[in-house]
Amino acid sequence: MNDTATATALERVAGHRHRFNARFETYFDSLAADLGTPARSRFTPRCLELLRDLSLRGGKRLRVALLHEAARLVTTDDVPGLDEAALSIELLQIHGLIHDDIIDDAPVRRGGPSTYYAYREEFPRHEQTALGLAVLAGDLAAFLSLRVLLDADVPAELRQAMLRVQTDAAADTVTGQILDLERDFVPLPDEELLHTVTDYKTTRYSILAPLRLGLLAAGEDPARHDGRLRRYATLVGIYEQMRDDYLDLFGDESVVGKPSGSDLRAGRRSYALSAVLAAATDDERAVVESALGDPYGTASTVDRVREIARHRGVEDRLRSDMRRYAEEASAEAASWHHWREEAVTFFARLPLWSVERVL
Repeated sequence: MNDTATATALERVAGHRHRFNARFETYFDSLAADLGTPARSRFTPRCLELLRDLSLRGGKRLRVALLHEAARLVTTDDVPGLDEAALSIELLQIHGLIHDDIIDDAPVRRGGPSTYYAYREEFPRHEQTALGLAVLAGDLAAFLSLRVLLDADVPAELRQAMLRVQTDAAADTVTGQILDLERDFVPLPDEELLHTVTDYKTTRYSILAPLRLGLLAAGEDPARHDGRLRRYATLVGIYEQMRDDYLDLFGDESVVGKPSGSDLRAGRRSYALSAVLAAATDDERAVVESALGDPYGTASTVDRVREIARHRGVEDRLRSDMRRYAEEASAEAASWHHWREEAVTFFARLPLWSVERVL
C-alpha cells in the first residue's frame, strides 16, 4: 500500500468523523424533547447532559467509518439507515465506556472526568446515588442505541435485521465484560483466553457489527460472507486491543487521554501485563504482582514495571505482534475481490495505518 492510499483512507475517516459529529450533536439537541423528559426532574436533564458531553468530547469514530465503508463495498449511492446505524453504534460505545469506568473506578475518560466521577463530585456524601446514576446513564445509552434503529426510515425487515445485529453485539459486549473480570482471576492468562476476551468485549461490537450493519443497509446479506468478515474482524480486534494495552503501559498519557498504568492499578491482566508476567524472573514477577490491583500505585512503580517489560523484550514483542496481526488483516481485506476495489483498498490500508501510528 502506498502513501496515496493511506492519505485517501485518512481523508475518508476524517470525512466520516466530521459528518457524524455534526449528526451526533443534532441528535442530542433534540433528545430531551424526543424522550419527553419529566418537567420537574433535575436529574434526567443532567444525565442527558453528561451523555452528550462524553459522546461529543472525542472519539476516533472508526466504527462509523467501518460502517460507511462496508456499505461502499457494495455501492456508492446514498444508503438509507446508515445515519441511524452510526448513532446506534456510538451510543452502544458510550454505554460501554460508562460501565467500564464504573467497573475500573476510572476518574478520567477522553481527557475529562468519567461520568461516574462527575456524579461522585456532585454527590460527595451520597456514594450510592452517584453509582446508581452512573449505572443508569450507561443503561440509558444502551437502550437509546436500540431505540434509534427503530426510528430508521427503512423497510421493516431491514430494521429487524439491524436490531438483531445490535442486540447480539450488546449481549456479546456484556459477556465480554464478565470474561474481562474473570480473566483477572487467572494468574497467567494464556493467549487463547486473552483472544477470547477481546473477541467478546471488543471485536464483535466494534468491528464485526459495523461491517454487518453497513452491508445490510446496502442490500447485501452479511451471512454469505461471514467467514471472511470474522477473519478480518478478529485480526483487527486483536491488534486494536494489543495497541490499547501497549499504550497504557508504554504510551504518552497526554496523547492517550488517561494516566499511564491504568491497567496495572486496576489489576487488569492485559496483553501487555500478561506478557510481562510471562517473561519476568521470579523477583521481577513479584514486583509486578505487588503492583497489580493497587489503586494507589505511584508513577515510579509504573516506571519500574515498564523497565522490567523493556528489559525482557516485551515492548518489542508487542510491537512485532501488532504489526503481524495488522498485516494479516490487510491481506485478508485485499482478498475481497468480489467487492468494489476502492472500498477494499480502504479496509486493506486501515490496519497498517492504525499500527503505524503507534510504531
